[in-house]
Amino acid sequence: MKLPAFTLSNIAKVLGIAILVPMVGLGLWNASVSAEGLLPVNAPAPTVDEPAAAATETAVFAGGCFWGVQGVFQHVKGVQSAIAGYSGGTVANPTYEQVGTEQTGHAESVKVVFDPKQVSYGKLLQIFFSVITDPTTLNLQGNDAGTSYRSALFVMNDDQAKVAKAYIEQLDAAKIYPAKIVTEVTPYTNFYQAEDYHQDNAYTMKVNPGYLAYFDEPKIADMKAHFADFWMDKPVLVFASNA
Repeated sequence: MKLPAFTLSNIAKVLGIAILVPMVGLGLWNASVSAEGLLPVNAPAPTVDEPAAAATETAVFAGGCFWGVQGVFQHVKGVQSAIAGYSGGTVANPTYEQVGTEQTGHAESVKVVFDPKQVSYGKLLQIFFSVITDPTTLNLQGNDAGTSYRSALFVMNDDQAKVAKAYIEQLDAAKIYPAKIVTEVTPYTNFYQAEDYHQDNAYTMKVNPGYLAYFDEPKIADMKAHFADFWMDKPVLVFASNA
């Protein structure tokens, strides 16, 4: 059930709080909310990956609130930029308020530009499925409910599609999750950068510290703990002024 124009999770973000109690009758409660479901997990390295052919590559990930997705990827060695935005919808240049109505078809997403010689697309997928998204919940991450919070991979080409689909099959076969993966693998169509106040918040903690501390900072800590070889202390921020 949606409130007009906003989900409860969107309102919580605006107010800078985390919803930590069950919302009876609204269908937004997830008992494992502190870790966005079953995260973290020890997802295995992909058996199928891309060759490091290009100098740079772009990938788009959606895994719930884009703050946490961006927050993790900005600390990955080889990532040159990670920008929060909106992908997969039908409205050009949507606002956060429009996306929050769940009527535009967009997912909160992060566009990652990376050096494939330092970190492969497959490794980014391993990080994504290990510490960022619960791939078993449809249109739901923690208390963030709606299609804008869906778990999705917006693939840029056939090679990314091949690697993503093979990795999902590998993870399902390994049965490391309690249910089948529902993460979409969708051809890339668009990406619109989100408003400035949505960028870099997971580090600066200047906006919505309660939500960020509860939902997103643990993901960044999990990235450091589980992928120490790819951890970068200084994040690649969108705005240098946020450093």
